[in-house]
Amino acid sequence: MQFSLRKDIFNYRDINHISFFNNGDMINVYPNNHQSALNYLKNTKVNLYNILIIAGNFNIRDNDFDFSYSFYLVYSNNLLNIADSFDLKLLYSIQHIFT
Repeated sequence: MQFSLRKDIFNYRDINHISFFNNGDMINVYPNNHQSALNYLKNTKVNLYNILIIAGNFNIRDNDFDFSYSFYLVYSNNLLNIADSFDLKLLYSIQHIFT
């Protein structure tokens, strides 16, 4: 399988866009504690139709993603809106592992 790293679409240090020829694309995100990578994705308009998965350590520490937190952060909305814009659904972990 051939692939290419696509810096022509998302040219941001914490985002890797990998295109698997004829099979779809993957976006890997590793945002900092200010969620600048998610903000960049939210504010960048692109027409991508074959995104298979957006993966990464999103560093969202709220009760939607980690039940040990009793509060909710706006960053969850950003991630869910980004996923929705690519017609993706959130997959929750079956087992929460506390770190």
